[in-house]
Amino acid sequence: MEVSRRDLLKFFAIAGAYGAARGQAWAAPTPQQLLQFEPLGNVTLLHMTDSHATLLPVYYREPDTLLGIGAEKGKPPYLTGAEFLAHYRIKPGSAEAYALAHLDFASLARRYGPMGGYAHLATLVKRVRAERPGRTLLLDGGDTLQGSATSLWTEAEDMVQVINELGVDVLCPHWEFTFGIERVKQIFGDQDKRGSFKGEFVAHNVMDISWGPPGEPVFKPYVVREVGGARLGIIGQAFPYTPVSHPRKFVPDLSFGIREEQLQQHVETLREREKVDAVVVLSHNGVAVDLKMAGRVRGIDVILGGHTHDGLPHPIQVGQTLVVNSGAHGKFLSRLDLDVQGGRVRAWRYKLIPVLSQYIPADPAMAALIARVRAPYEARLAETLAVSESLLYRRGNFNGTFDEVILDALLKHYDAQVAFSPGFRWGTTVLPGEAITLEQVYAHTALTYPNTWSREMTGEEIKNVMEDVADNLFNPDPYYRQGGDMVRVGGITYTIDPTAKLGSRISDLRIGGQPMQPSKRYKAAGWASMMDVDGPPVFDVVAAHLRREKRIRIAPPTRVKVKA
Repeated sequence: MEVSRRDLLKFFAIAGAYGAARGQAWAAPTPQQLLQFEPLGNVTLLHMTDSHATLLPVYYREPDTLLGIGAEKGKPPYLTGAEFLAHYRIKPGSAEAYALAHLDFASLARRYGPMGGYAHLATLVKRVRAERPGRTLLLDGGDTLQGSATSLWTEAEDMVQVINELGVDVLCPHWEFTFGIERVKQIFGDQDKRGSFKGEFVAHNVMDISWGPPGEPVFKPYVVREVGGARLGIIGQAFPYTPVSHPRKFVPDLSFGIREEQLQQHVETLREREKVDAVVVLSHNGVAVDLKMAGRVRGIDVILGGHTHDGLPHPIQVGQTLVVNSGAHGKFLSRLDLDVQGGRVRAWRYKLIPVLSQYIPADPAMAALIARVRAPYEARLAETLAVSESLLYRRGNFNGTFDEVILDALLKHYDAQVAFSPGFRWGTTVLPGEAITLEQVYAHTALTYPNTWSREMTGEEIKNVMEDVADNLFNPDPYYRQGGDMVRVGGITYTIDPTAKLGSRISDLRIGGQPMQPSKRYKAAGWASMMDVDGPPVFDVVAAHLRREKRIRIAPPTRVKVKA
């Protein structure tokens, strides 16, 4: 069945200028009005990122805690809840508030429904392309192939088909590399050949150092596209710390890094030799790194960023560079219209479009494809493991309630005193009263190095692990933040001072309610190890735990005290 023109007009009526005033509030009081946009100029950039293989609409609660350091404190993206809503002048209880903040999440979720889903994204993308033929590019910031059971079980083949159907024009990577470099090359190609992905794959900062540094580029550093009569140069910035954040075996002999000087050279090449009118960096750095980079690399007009899952209602401007971030799990599609004339961007208009799936018709072709790729797995995915009496979520600087489920499972499986779980930002939300299915477990655990482990650790070793992760998260220099939120801990309570120096951030560390003893040995468990371990996969451990428990009730975590 085709979506009628009347349906499209109903959901996409063009009315009112939005975004020309960068500080203007989101005035739209209804979900339908959130989709309104007045076109501008000759170029439209659509941006999505960090979908984490989330094919269907889901609930995804935004964080309650994001702590900025020093000059970052109290500024976007380090705002949550009431402060976030006040800064952007968003009405509490509105559809915008539901999409962008954690407050009253469960009740607003029941009112406005799940968000995202590639069939609903496809409707948005097709509408804009029909409205702006020859002027529109769709760019994907990565973390696209990983995060679901079906993507794990098919080695991302389901996602390759879906992003090809969506018509992604350009993509840059991060978690894609956890499928291994050979699989990445099968899908995305390299400098010399194409893969099964129909768009362009760019990553200037991935180098093969088999024969020593500085190495040779593995992928195309950039592409040049003619859009709306303008020449755009698009440079790919892969996640700089891939070999640190994931097992080295996935990217042997590869070097990443921010590579500022190299990026500057590419910008100058595009400006001087390729004669582009505008330069776009498609980045997976994270917002803080993008903001620093924007202030140091000259000649970038737009940075379309990902990695930290921040949904920014307005771009952050650094000099002449616009920094955009578009959330995660398919919740948002960013639209940036540019007036590009005479070798420069003369004007722009932006909107972070919330993908409220119950208000946006599903695209029939994409819906059919998703149903087809999921069909062999539907029965397995739908297995009910338990019922949640609590809101289960992950996102935020510290433990979320679904993290507590994983930690409880590890503690009980190994009869451990301490459990560790990575501070991943991906993972969907379960509402109170909902069944916890096997699919939802995989939405928090689907990675290619899932095995669990158990060993003895001294109290000093436990504290050192926590201090190292805290420095990674709260280092004053964004270039030293290598991904993720604070490690999630079970069996432990502690106080943290994000502003303290390395080695001094963690205090009042207690294990089992008792002060940690540096020389005492404690039984610890965890998963997602950087080294090969042979414990059962975490998704099996968590699923077995939920089958035993039947009902899950978890109070909001209080194990972390933050010093102001």
